Amino acid sequence: MYEDLPQEIKDRGELVFAADSHPPYRTIQEDGTVTGLDPEVQAALSEVLGVPIRTEVAEGLPQMLTGMQAGRYDAFNGPVKATPERLQEFDGVSWLTSRTSYLIPTDGGIDAEDSAGLCGTTAAGVKASITEEQTANLSKWCEDQGREPVQFLGLADTNATILAVQSGRASSAATTQTGAIDVMTTQEGDWRYVTQTDEQGAGVDQLVLLTPKSSDMGPVMHGAFEELFESGRYQEIVDKWGLSDVAVDEPVLNPGVS
Repeated sequence: MYEDLPQEIKDRGELVFAADSHPPYRTIQEDGTVTGLDPEVQAALSEVLGVPIRTEVAEGLPQMLTGMQAGRYDAFNGPVKATPERLQEFDGVSWLTSRTSYLIPTDGGIDAEDSAGLCGTTAAGVKASITEEQTANLSKWCEDQGREPVQFLGLADTNATILAVQSGRASSAATTQTGAIDVMTTQEGDWRYVTQTDEQGAGVDQLVLLTPKSSDMGPVMHGAFEELFESGRYQEIVDKWGLSDVAVDEPVLNPGVS
């Protein structure tokens, strides 16, 4: 699909993806190396597009969005929720879904059997992420039930949210369901999680890879994902990472936008 790339990308000879720490999507090692699901997806996209993909670490979604608008980054692979407002400025290709879940320490954690038990507590999450919006929905549900709201502690990345819970600054860490599964796998026995319900405003979110509309990369990325689906490479990746429950049947460009 090299011929479909914008001339600017061909001239530069690479694509630059913004990245933050968000296991299992991305884990930033001490030497700055990025590992996880996202690098595998990027490698597969690189093969299809015919150009290398380089990753630059950034802090928080707002910085990555403004960085894309300023031309510093060509794409960000989320997990980012597709919203009508966001898709006015960016093209989004959906390739996973998610539900917000809340990690709670198994030893000394709060006694919450389900997400209703989070009312009146503090949840740490990545600022400006899907989880901030969903925690606000849960908080409103709590108040509608005559209970105390959930306070949201916005932090830079997933690692910071885990540390906030471990240090007692928060009672739970709000994350994607895939993130919760990853933490429970890598820190076996230390955590459990509860999942937000539809009644509490969760729903199933379409997670998208974002590119600036001004770059004309959206349709190209969509075509590249279609090739990964048709070749079976997509299914191989989601199976490897245990994400079959949140996989989609096909990629969609700008889901929910007519």
